[in-house]
Amino acid sequence: MSSNDRVIIFDTTLRDGEQSPGASMTGEEKLRIARALERLKVDVIEAGFAIASPGDFAAVKLVADHIKDSTVCSLARAVDADIERAAEALAGANSGRIHTFIATSPIHMQYKLRMQPEQVVEQAVRAVTKARSLCADVEFSCEDAGRSEIDFLCRIIEAAIDAGARTINIPDTVGYAIPHQYADTIRQLLERIPNADKAVFSVHCHNDLGLAVANSLAAVVAGARQVECTINGLGERAGNAALEEIVMAIKTRQDLLGVHTRIETEHILAASRLVSGITGFPVQPNKAIVGANAFAHESGIHQDGVLKHRETYEIMSAQSVGWHANKMVMGKHSGRAAFRSRLEELGIVLEGDELNAAFGRFKELADKKHEIFDEDLQALVSDTLADEAPEHYKLASLDVASKTGLVPQAQLVLSIDGAERSATAQGSGPVDATFKAIETIADSGATLQLYSVNAITQGTDSQGEVTVRLEKGGRIVNGNGADTDIVVASAKAYLNALNLMQVGAKAHPQVEGV
Repeated sequence: MSSNDRVIIFDTTLRDGEQSPGASMTGEEKLRIARALERLKVDVIEAGFAIASPGDFAAVKLVADHIKDSTVCSLARAVDADIERAAEALAGANSGRIHTFIATSPIHMQYKLRMQPEQVVEQAVRAVTKARSLCADVEFSCEDAGRSEIDFLCRIIEAAIDAGARTINIPDTVGYAIPHQYADTIRQLLERIPNADKAVFSVHCHNDLGLAVANSLAAVVAGARQVECTINGLGERAGNAALEEIVMAIKTRQDLLGVHTRIETEHILAASRLVSGITGFPVQPNKAIVGANAFAHESGIHQDGVLKHRETYEIMSAQSVGWHANKMVMGKHSGRAAFRSRLEELGIVLEGDELNAAFGRFKELADKKHEIFDEDLQALVSDTLADEAPEHYKLASLDVASKTGLVPQAQLVLSIDGAERSATAQGSGPVDATFKAIETIADSGATLQLYSVNAITQGTDSQGEVTVRLEKGGRIVNGNGADTDIVVASAKAYLNALNLMQVGAKAHPQVEGV
């Protein structure tokens, strides 16, 4: 295949994905995901929006300093301060990219920017020129391109390419496009812009109408050669095009699409599980590629067909995306070297005290659970790293009584900055009683918006992974906890959310950005 047959995979899980309400990630969590993306051989990792906050800047810098095999990118509005901050964060990158954008649709230019089209073109050119003076690799995005006028798009893109942009992104920012119409837009731009051959055309589709993947693939057929996507389709509102679906569609239907990616697909499932565990956004069972039922066959007819010849009902193998390929089972007799080696195979690198703490938890879990799978290890590491972070609230002990005919009751002791306080509360169930006991002490004023429990692996001895979403004053945080005891996991998750509130988890800028 020629170089023009390769589709560049641009992952924005760490930037657009993090703009999902409650999906805020720490710098260390971003680095863990970035390592998993690098292992997948993602071409470009958008690590964040450097000027959004000191935390975002630090996270972009951390990823840029450690990732060597993927290009690391920072988003920047088309203003000098944003671009300079992005360049500063990317200074240590082996390969860096500044991704600058400005809105191009009539509604955005009139009501958001309050600028005339001529002013927008001038600012875009200034921004790209500025970015090119600081970084060799510059991407320019036309925000809300899906609702922009084609003549204006041609004009501003030609100017941006002349100014030095070598990737041009045509985002469907609000998920408004329909595949055939979106493909026609890409085709017209490639045909009408005189210098289009000097840039790679990219697409970034939102999923408001459930068409993000379809629109992205239609654009690829029309000539786009970069797709911006996220693990599990994470992102603002209804999310983005899912990386795993884009990649496997290209791989499975190469006969029709005629393109390829460099993604090592057998690592897809591990990346999906990692992102789900860190963000607290569970993957629904019927999710394509990475859902628990994606390769399950209930129908007797289907089962019979698969047993006789897999391809009767499976268009791709489960192993090709990581199912069953990484099921090395560990247990109480597994040593530190095997534990560390398995973590590294999952893209998790721990050293020193973090490794010791995680190994200690592994041994504790092995005493409760006979077989420990990769999903257990990922949850265990997430819990360990969460405990290593500064904590205001910590669970010291929990005693729950639940009996038929009696009102459930929870008695717990919390450590608050080292000082212990106890409380007792009743509730409609053991979890409700536990949360009320916590609030008797914390009195946070937060509202519980989501409580979700997922079994990490099969079997009644599986760890339960709990996600708790709290809202206070317009800010939303997700707390996560895992334990073989669901009530303990629930308490951990609730306290994790309260701690995120306490340490000032940043409010998302909610920049529609692309």
